[in-house]
Amino acid sequence: MREIVLDTETTGLDPLKGDRLVEIGCVEIVNRFVTGQVFHRYINPERPMSPEAFAVHGLSDAFLSDKPVFRDVAAEFLAFIGDDPLVIHNASFDIGFLNAELKRLKKGPIAADRVIDTLTIARRKHPGQPNSLDALCARYGIDNSRRLRHGALLDAEILAEVYAELTGGKQSSLLLGAASDGSTRDGPAGSGEASRRVPLPDIRLISDEERSLHRAFVAELGPKALWNAYWADAEQAAGAPPPA
Repeated sequence: MREIVLDTETTGLDPLKGDRLVEIGCVEIVNRFVTGQVFHRYINPERPMSPEAFAVHGLSDAFLSDKPVFRDVAAEFLAFIGDDPLVIHNASFDIGFLNAELKRLKKGPIAADRVIDTLTIARRKHPGQPNSLDALCARYGIDNSRRLRHGALLDAEILAEVYAELTGGKQSSLLLGAASDGSTRDGPAGSGEASRRVPLPDIRLISDEERSLHRAFVAELGPKALWNAYWADAEQAAGAPPPA
């Protein structure tokens, strides 16, 4: 099942008072596994940043001044998320801002029934305990040392790990580090704004030729070589007699 882990940054706390989006970060997961597909955009909010919000994410008016406005990224954003479930921490905040932006463009809202709120899940699973993203990272042993300030893509990447823990345990194949490539909150190290694929590991089985060469090497080590035991186990598991 495809799901989108999503986070945003804003100019303030209340879209009904004119606060706007300044960053959207999305991470695609399929069956809780990160695929490497992400959507990340900084957005010109067309209004000044509040000092309180700047203290949280460090995105300045000067940095955002040449970024696209929401209407210029809306179609690409909606295409990326499709109709799939959205995984968000404290979802009412992010959905409130997203729907306010969509309303300005006379587009339909994101329906509440497609949203999975990890804060709600965490509160049910850990009642009476701190359930902020940082608190959940500490509880599940997830490295959030890169999170010096809030950032939409980084927080979405971390939330993907948290979500995996909340819904059944650590997924060994989550590939979260590579997409956050040392970008600073004064601006990305690279473009930092285009959808991109994080390289997946190149995992290859050994060839028959490589297997034969290794068996010949083991034979040169003599009958007492420890590798002989491994070869015997491997051949027995495969239903073939061990090498002489």
